[in-house]
Amino acid sequence: MIENEPSNPRWFESFHIYSAHNVSNIIFTVKDDNPVGAILIGRAYLPVEEVVNGYEVDRWLEILDEDRNPIRGRSRIHVKLKYVSVERDSHWSQGIKSLRFGGIPYTFFRQREGCEITLYPDAHVLDDNITSYLVSEGYYEPQRCWEDIFDAINDAKHLIYISGWSVYTKIVLVRDPRRPKPGGDVTLGELLKRKADEGVNVLMLVWDDRTSVELLKRDGLMATHDQETGDYFRDTKVRYVLCPRDPNHKNSYVQGIEISTMFTHHQKTIVVDSEIPGESGSSEMRRIVGFVGGIDLCDGRYDSRDHSLFRTLKDVHHDDFHQPNFSGASITRGGPREPWHDVHCKLEGPIAWDVLYNFEQRWMKQVGAQYLFTLPELDRFITQPSPVSPASEDRDTWNVQLFRSIDSGAVMGFPEKPEEASMAGLVTGKDNVIDRSIQDAYINAIRRAKSFIYIENQYFLGSSYGWNPSKDFKIEDIGALHLIPKELSLKIVSKIKAKERFSVYIVIPMWPEGIPESGSVQAILDWQRRTMEMMYKDITSELNANGIEADPRDYLSFFCLGNREIKKPGEYEPTEKPEPDSDYARAQESRRFMIYVHAKTMIVDDEYIIIGSANINQRSMDGARDTEIAIGGYQPNQIVTEWPARGAIFGFRIALWLEHMYYIHDSFRHPESLECIRRVNTIADENWNLYSSPSFVQDLPGHLLRYPVAISNVGDITALPEFSFFPDTKASVLGTRSEYIPPILTT
Repeated sequence: MIENEPSNPRWFESFHIYSAHNVSNIIFTVKDDNPVGAILIGRAYLPVEEVVNGYEVDRWLEILDEDRNPIRGRSRIHVKLKYVSVERDSHWSQGIKSLRFGGIPYTFFRQREGCEITLYPDAHVLDDNITSYLVSEGYYEPQRCWEDIFDAINDAKHLIYISGWSVYTKIVLVRDPRRPKPGGDVTLGELLKRKADEGVNVLMLVWDDRTSVELLKRDGLMATHDQETGDYFRDTKVRYVLCPRDPNHKNSYVQGIEISTMFTHHQKTIVVDSEIPGESGSSEMRRIVGFVGGIDLCDGRYDSRDHSLFRTLKDVHHDDFHQPNFSGASITRGGPREPWHDVHCKLEGPIAWDVLYNFEQRWMKQVGAQYLFTLPELDRFITQPSPVSPASEDRDTWNVQLFRSIDSGAVMGFPEKPEEASMAGLVTGKDNVIDRSIQDAYINAIRRAKSFIYIENQYFLGSSYGWNPSKDFKIEDIGALHLIPKELSLKIVSKIKAKERFSVYIVIPMWPEGIPESGSVQAILDWQRRTMEMMYKDITSELNANGIEADPRDYLSFFCLGNREIKKPGEYEPTEKPEPDSDYARAQESRRFMIYVHAKTMIVDDEYIIIGSANINQRSMDGARDTEIAIGGYQPNQIVTEWPARGAIFGFRIALWLEHMYYIHDSFRHPESLECIRRVNTIADENWNLYSSPSFVQDLPGHLLRYPVAISNVGDITALPEFSFFPDTKASVLGTRSEYIPPILTT
């Protein structure tokens, strides 16, 4: 209800709602707000039969009580709505059809033309045979993320703005002894202090883990160094701000407690001023460059495609040993370390200014205007945003759009009036204004997809409204309502109906980072299993309805990454041993461990890519929970001139597949084909057998593993025979529902 308008409230709310639901009514719920919660007044029901024909509905609905009787006073609510079937969308299953494609609609940031993206697999890339092959065959020339970040920070003359979930001052960005850089052995903290002492405006927004979310920290999920980093920069010229995930001031007391103690600032951005290409030393004017993706500037992130468990412990990872999945793990007790796979990108051109504006909005909300450069100040040394090159002339140019999950509790400048918020591409929630354009970007990209989708993500759970009913809890209490898993399964169903090939590949970690037997990790695995099962039931139902006998993995396949190494002479020898009969001891003995998938990326038809900080869970996709940032981009001149697309996104996917499989085949050029997905599944199955075998005589030939579940012909998910637990653990592969951790924390 609206304050001071108890008898005839007018909300003027306007929504653009994506739907992937089986429903009989559209329900409008009216509640009376109060500081602790809200009291139900009643609900109005509109049968879907009235909207499915596509005509606009404009009428009054009676508000009913919980027994469907009119409430006292026979109150009514006026609504106006129109349903548009996805099949009426001109882009449905058509991809990006022309240069006139305007990007994702109804978003805060519009699409920018004439940009440049550098795509990074992992924090570092070795000069090895795979790199040489990718370059010589014209697939892709890998760049090196942390080396480029070092150069960007080191070369900045005016500003360095950093936002992060975690920033650790002791990391070293340049570590490859074959690629030394002058001054490259400096720590990140020393580098930032030196730049600030040179007069560069160094501003940092790092999540203030106020409670350290004790339930998760105890289970090994969080260790952000927030206080340690704050202490390091105290009394220096670096302006470091610990930024709590504060609620909107209008949130209820209960909502405020939830937001401030359960959710995080998860964006990872860097914005610097940089030299203008072609004007080396000839101009004092500079340009803005940004970095966005999944890699935090903290310990445990530096890795390359080798993803070694033991062989880098004597040098590259000796002082950066990261293993939060075992109690008491340390370099003195030895490996396996936890290898880290991630994806990041550098942004040049007009899109970089949107990354800058995102930081400014957050800084203004948290700190105020002080220390930020004003636009007139920037004009003195920064050129205004302009295309890197004219879109019509450059075959490699990019169109790029910025997306976020964020709300008015975290940024300054969102309009408060519902009608103005809607026009700005924002959603008005309960006493809140929300940008949830990352979810919208995923939905739009999935709906546009013609032939295949490739996903790498740290988590995969959601669309809980479509899960199987449970006798243990009410599905509606889970609240993992984002649409992405359901959109994927419905896309596959639509292609089966149309008798067209379509393949979805999803790479996730073996388990979420943390002690695998712990309550929080097991709860997440339980939600993940329910999500997978929902998708496979959609697929098998359609296959059975059409009399098609097929393996559901021919359409949707889940994978994880792992490594296993034989012992070689000269390896680091630990001085201590893990506790006997522990996961740690067993993993050390078997010399195997998962490669942690921390990437947050989706590739569609080799023509469109999303990269960012957002996981595929409700925390990241909600908009009012964890704060996130991502970009979506494509190369218009690559798409228009040929199909299938063979530009940078195609090359990047091939680089990722070669990293994961150490193998390439002609069918990989057509991932939608039955030959391709079956070949990839065969490789993953063979690798899993070698990974899980009691004995081994050689290094694992590839890192891509089958996700260890079996799917029945009706979509039921079970553990593989003999693998109820992940290797070397007592942790259930299928997960276990937690009785004490609230779902809002683990979804």
